[in-house]
Amino acid sequence: MRTVRAPGVKVCGVTRVEDAALAVELGADFVGLNFWPRSPRYLTPEAARPIVEAVRGRTRVVGVWVDPDRQEVQSVDDALRLDLLQFHGDRVPGSVSWFPERVIKALRVGADFSEDDLCQFDQAWGFLFDHAPAGVFGGTGESWSYERIADLETPKPVLLAGGLNAENVVAAITASGADIVDVCSGVEISPGIKDRALLVRFMDEVGNVKDRD
Repeated sequence: MRTVRAPGVKVCGVTRVEDAALAVELGADFVGLNFWPRSPRYLTPEAARPIVEAVRGRTRVVGVWVDPDRQEVQSVDDALRLDLLQFHGDRVPGSVSWFPERVIKALRVGADFSEDDLCQFDQAWGFLFDHAPAGVFGGTGESWSYERIADLETPKPVLLAGGLNAENVVAAITASGADIVDVCSGVEISPGIKDRALLVRFMDEVGNVKDRD
């Protein structure tokens, strides 16, 4: 069982400067920007630039892709100087090695999930665990059995995503022992538009978690 402690927070699917600034003001450790064109929270590099510049040095900015193309990621990374890169999808298992120790590899915790799946991504910075229907990559707002990752043995940061909100985040942290919680739709009024009151309450709830074994 992983030790339960107050985790870091990643606010993902940010599309506006004001939402990124609010997340940082409230203590978010990471801000996620989505560069997958099929996402309702998709940003072009040009649209992302003012967001990155507004929070650079105050939090870590994470670019998010699905089945990434190496040249595309490199181009965006060169332009924006991102801190971390989050890769969803299965088409290019070796993509983690393109950017050693900078990739958050997203993994689905389905019926056939095994801890052995982590071994092929030993160059990852960390792992994000989610549970989503086939063809859907994050942002579903669907909760799942968070305790399924409680016994993982990995020295890398463990991120928890999927249906998190102010009502369930404390229970999710307790069940999973995650190092970082990743919130997106649970603090939104519409895709990509964060709600101040929801985000404030979410951050307050995370802050209430006490360290314990």
